[in-house]
Amino acid sequence: METPENETFRDSIGTVTEEGKRAWVFPKKPSGKFYKYRKWVSYGLLAFLLLSPFVKIGGNQFLMFNVLERRFNIFGFPFWPQDFHLFVVSMIIGVIFITLFTVAFGRIFCGWICPQTIFMEMVFRRIEYWIEGDRGKQIRLSKQPWNAEKIRKKGLKLFIFTVISFLIANVFLAYLIGSDKLVQYIIDGPFSHLSTLISLLIFTAVFYFVFAWFREQVCIIACPYGRLQGALLDTKSIVVAYDHKRGEAENGRKKFRKNEDRQALGHGDCIDCFQCVNVCPTGIDIRNGTQLECVNCTACIDECDHIMESINLPKGLIRYASEENIEKKVPFKLTARMKGYIAVLSILIGLLTGMLFLRNDVEANVLRLPGQLYEHKENNIISNVFTYKLVNKTTKEIDNVRFKLLSHKGTLKLVATSDSFVVPSQGIAEGTLFIEINNSALSGDRNKIKIGVYANDELIETTTANFLGPRSYK
Repeated sequence: METPENETFRDSIGTVTEEGKRAWVFPKKPSGKFYKYRKWVSYGLLAFLLLSPFVKIGGNQFLMFNVLERRFNIFGFPFWPQDFHLFVVSMIIGVIFITLFTVAFGRIFCGWICPQTIFMEMVFRRIEYWIEGDRGKQIRLSKQPWNAEKIRKKGLKLFIFTVISFLIANVFLAYLIGSDKLVQYIIDGPFSHLSTLISLLIFTAVFYFVFAWFREQVCIIACPYGRLQGALLDTKSIVVAYDHKRGEAENGRKKFRKNEDRQALGHGDCIDCFQCVNVCPTGIDIRNGTQLECVNCTACIDECDHIMESINLPKGLIRYASEENIEKKVPFKLTARMKGYIAVLSILIGLLTGMLFLRNDVEANVLRLPGQLYEHKENNIISNVFTYKLVNKTTKEIDNVRFKLLSHKGTLKLVATSDSFVVPSQGIAEGTLFIEINNSALSGDRNKIKIGVYANDELIETTTANFLGPRSYK
């Protein structure tokens, strides 16, 4: 079956030519109300992204994702391997939050919040406009032979892009290993930590490749989020949309002619100026409807509003709207699916809040030494040997730490240390201990015992362990 001419755009992505080669996108420099708002949001998020690894709350890095040591800080809350369930709940909340906004407002995350879009459009692309000029000048520079002007401009752009990529790589590394360690590596000198330097150069090359060459292909090819639109969007979702009913009318688009009555001729308000296509950073024609490549950046809205204003037609031919709003003028309202996502999100946020309040600053684990049975001592005393591990999740060391047996009358002795010890800040204290209980206080061969962890005589944590004793026969 032959594809209709107006549907051929669905056969391939906009950045690939008919021969299958890369079609380089030279977007026009955007301007307008939404672009101004996006700049404010983007610069705020850039500041947040660049400063988060270096801001500390209660001594904890604001954001850190140390995968190698399995330590994570989210908004100043430290998450250890023992808190993995909290980290999972946090990530699920993030996914559902983005899903809810996609169902309600389309790919708004990509256009306004995604780091890829922010760095590409608000940093690298603006530098490109500054060095090479707007769309027309960039196209001419690309086509002209390599002369002094082209070498100077391309060389300057390459140098600045490389420097910015290197800075981004350093910030990225601060998220992974911690800002304190990164600063110490810088003080020590690059050749004192060659493996880290090599990793840094690899990250720099990756960021340069993404922002200097791969660009919009990340959103179109690599990122799976765009493909989720097909499953998440429906006719009630608010997206960047072209009002085809107003733009096409009965007889379709028509080039603008002064003093012509377009309505009488049956033509829509779209004057087929292609400015919405020229300004699009992914090279699509929004008039073809919602497409995988559209990142909801609103550049086409601003450009179309400017054109409509200049020919004295109402703005909003391209706007944030749902399909139902365009077809039936139905206003936005919460659907059952959106309400379901909001309910699930509220439950998970409540669950996470409760878990965070119940979470202790110290986590204790006392386990019986594997392969060891009990020892029967004088005066009917039963002894078991245990290993302990205390995790201090705070930035302050905890001193004068002691164990006490809470559930049974008996004695508890630490091996190779005094009765008390210190747990270092954001560190672990490990060791071995013996617990001795009179056989008369035991009930059978397996007994659940409760142990208290005290710091300066204040109970800070409790834990349980299994205590083995002689099997009783009645």
